[in-house]
Amino acid sequence: MGSATLSTSTPIASLQRTTGILLISAVAALMLCAPLLVYPLFLIKILCFVLFAAAFNLVLGYAGLLSFGHAAFFGGGAYIAAHAAKVWHLPFELAILAGTAFAAMIGLAFGALAIRRHGIYFAMITLALAQMVYFLAVQMPFTGGEDGIQAVPRGYLLGTVDLSNITAMYYTVLGGVAIGLLIIWRAVNSPFGHVLSAIRENEVRVTSLGLKPDQYKLIAFTLSAALSGFAGALKAIAFQLASLVDVTWHMSGEVILMTLLGGMGTLIGPIVGASIVVGLEHFLATSGLPITFIIGLFFVVCVMMFRRGLFGELKALLERPKS
Repeated sequence: MGSATLSTSTPIASLQRTTGILLISAVAALMLCAPLLVYPLFLIKILCFVLFAAAFNLVLGYAGLLSFGHAAFFGGGAYIAAHAAKVWHLPFELAILAGTAFAAMIGLAFGALAIRRHGIYFAMITLALAQMVYFLAVQMPFTGGEDGIQAVPRGYLLGTVDLSNITAMYYTVLGGVAIGLLIIWRAVNSPFGHVLSAIRENEVRVTSLGLKPDQYKLIAFTLSAALSGFAGALKAIAFQLASLVDVTWHMSGEVILMTLLGGMGTLIGPIVGASIVVGLEHFLATSGLPITFIIGLFFVVCVMMFRRGLFGELKALLERPKS
């Protein structure tokens, strides 16, 4: 019986691996050729929000932590990277690193304050802390207030590639986002990721095994904050602008929408959700229609029809055993 089971499961597993490799290859080829078909700056915006949503999904979908304050990390990384590039005249790589490091530090601080709370209490603490960052962004001189930090120089990649060329900037962002997604994939498919999933399902049982859930959640929260800051830093340099829009509570709500729409707890779901939301915002911007209302209506319809999100429902359908 055991050998029969092994012999039937092995071809299925091999087929799944082959399908995954072919899918990844097809997506990679599409993204490499995309600037020939679509305006690169629009693609850059999608890529930045894809990484932001995937980073947020690390805490919501895998650790079960609903944060209303992730805009603080996204916008904080954007502001620091923009300031480092424009005022400190740091090269592109160091400016991005500065934004990422700042987001990781405030993520660690916010997580240490909020991680012991659960449910709505955790969400409200993260929202309050994020609003504090928003008010600092309004008041502090270096942020430019409502004008933000404008005319941020893109600089050169490794001192040689001129990032003022929009195509070069696109491929640089694509490489950065690919690295970020690879880090997330590695994290959720490691023993650390399995512990996070166990904490989400039954934290008491994880504690009974001698593990410390708060430590794992804090690490996941900090990693998510760092990657969110990385996404914000890339966006600020690419668009040459860091503004208050990046740190508002609306941005935190938007990334939640992206994650739930695509399907939380999956690697592909946030990518799908971010692409749909950014695409809708872009194409509705010149239509004269109420963008927020239409996106909200679309979200309500999808939640009612696809309880696990668009990709989540597709994944469940494919994994459903055939009778």
